This record gives sequence, C-alpha cells and structure tokens, in this order.
Amino acid sequence: MASTLDHEGLSAPSFDEPTKFLIVVAPFYRAIADELLKGARAAIEAAGATHETIEVPGALEVPTAIRLASRDDGFDGFVALGCVIRGETTHYETVCNDSSRGLTLLGLGGLCIGNGILTVENEEQARVRAEAAGQDKGGGAAIAAMHLVALARRFAKAGRLSGAGFRPAGVQTVDS
Repeated sequence: MASTLDHEGLSAPSFDEPTKFLIVVAPFYRAIADELLKGARAAIEAAGATHETIEVPGALEVPTAIRLASRDDGFDGFVALGCVIRGETTHYETVCNDSSRGLTLLGLGGLCIGNGILTVENEEQARVRAEAAGQDKGGGAAIAAMHLVALARRFAKAGRLSGAGFRPAGVQTVDS
C-alpha cells in the first residue's frame, strides 16, 4: 500500500541553453514502459529540452546503455525507465539492486541520471506509479535528471565542480 503521507516533488528547471536527454527504456512490461515514457517525454518537452529514446532488453542493461551513450557528448542527461515486478525467485533482488547500483555509480562518476526504474511487488503497483496522469514516475525521473543537469551547469560555471565521488575509468564528467 502506498503511503498516505503528503509528498512534493520539485518542478522542472528552465534552461538558457539547448539541453538534450537520452531516455533509455526497458520495455519488458510494455504497457508500463509506455506510460513511463509518456511522462518522461512530456516533462522534457515542457521544459523546452529535447530527447532521444532507445530501448534495451531489461533493467540490467539500462546502466550499460547509458554508459555507452555517455561517450557521445551530445547528451546532457539521461533518464532510466523500466519496471521490475517481484516474482518467485531471488532474481528480483539481483535486478533491482544491480540496476540501481549501476546507475548510482554512473551518477557518482558525473553523469546526470534520473532513475525511473520501478521496483514493485505487483502489476497494480506498477500501473499506479507509471501513469502519466497519476504518480508519473517517468516524468519525475526526467525532472530529476533535469535538476542534476542544472546543478552540474551551475557548479561548472562557478568553477566548483571537480567530480563527485569516484570516476570509473573512461567516464567523462563535465570537468573532464
């Protein structure tokens, strides 16, 4: 059951210069992925930014695809989308933990990533969280990525961005 506590997200930032995002989506559960994608695209477009979308087989491949795409300087940020629904085996924990860890490591390496990979117990929870007209976790992930891009630009202009955490070999950051 979802919490009854009120919660509030940040509204999308605005950009003074062109901003492009790569949305990486795992369409294993197509209907859920399509709703997440709808929300992410709407949020990015509402902020006046542009986007490109690629699909990968599953949530485990999302961090690798983002890492591969980060070699191209054409993207300012990334939005990770997908859904992992608990099954009868421990595979759920592996996929949830490893996809999240991969995205976190890329973020600590300097990439601006919004994580919209749902990790849920059942299909109904996934639907509620994915609906663009509802909780809109796809839009929320896009807005998170936008805020990270805005922060990276702010700190780079101030000359204060020298890397956060460690940088995996070969990962480009805004100060590299």
